[in-house]
Amino acid sequence: MSLRTSANRYAKALFDVALQEKADLEKIGSDLSEVTDVLGNPELQQAAARAVVPEAARIALIEQIADRLGVSVQVKKLLVMLTQGRRLNLVPDLTEAYRERLLAHQNIVRAEVKSAAPLSPEKTSALEQSLANVTGKKVELSVSVDPELLGGVIATIGSTVYDGSVKTQLQRMRQELVEQ
Repeated sequence: MSLRTSANRYAKALFDVALQEKADLEKIGSDLSEVTDVLGNPELQQAAARAVVPEAARIALIEQIADRLGVSVQVKKLLVMLTQGRRLNLVPDLTEAYRERLLAHQNIVRAEVKSAAPLSPEKTSALEQSLANVTGKKVELSVSVDPELLGGVIATIGSTVYDGSVKTQLQRMRQELVEQ
């Protein structure tokens, strides 16, 4: 089983437990992000991965980290369980999978937008509204500039691409001229 698949299963279980216990879903997401940042420390990773470190010491270390960060009970229990199974390496993927579940639960979709030039706040807002109308969900935009587009925008939501770039339009026109 791949790491991502395992992480998805843990994220689903955590999300389901949090829903059942009526926990603060967003706090759990931010707790996971904080834990991911802390566990990114190379020295901590080495200490947690060493076979010579007794399991009780590893668990105590993770519990101390969880307590210092003030994470929710659900996240702390999950961290202890992952430590016991030597699966702390799943935390970054688990965090991302949990975020995706939270966004889906909140009826929010992420959209990546590339434009030829920086978009004004008005254009960004209009684009966000247009994409919300198309998807029927609230849209969270991530905007970047790609000067190779020449003009227009490309919006990507999941595996769907909405290409309104001048570059693509020119390529289509060229193809049509060649075919005639």
